[in-house]
Amino acid sequence: MNTSIYSLTWSDFQNVEMRVGTIIKAETFKEARNPALKLEIDFGEYGIKRSSAQITELYKTEELLGKQVIAVLNFPPKQIATMMSECLVLAGVDSEIGTSLLSLDHNVKNGTRIS
Repeated sequence: MNTSIYSLTWSDFQNVEMRVGTIIKAETFKEARNPALKLEIDFGEYGIKRSSAQITELYKTEELLGKQVIAVLNFPPKQIATMMSECLVLAGVDSEIGTSLLSLDHNVKNGTRIS
């Protein structure tokens, strides 16, 4: 197993805009190549952003509404099938269990920065 990781400066880390948002809409992404959901996430003053997430193993659309998640907001938009993804929702990926969203123990204001 290769345990080496790449070096990242503090300045590099500070440039990553990780923010908290609340999922306000979730639906099956039928056009996606791999099973996925379309999400709309409210990031407060940063607006509502769309994202595609391959989280169908562990989540149903109805249970995601109101859930706070963490996402990177300053990647460029990316075309995924028929939608433009505007943020990257963060998750832990386990090949045996599935993909588990990163979330908070307590609700905070939408747009709160992760540091």
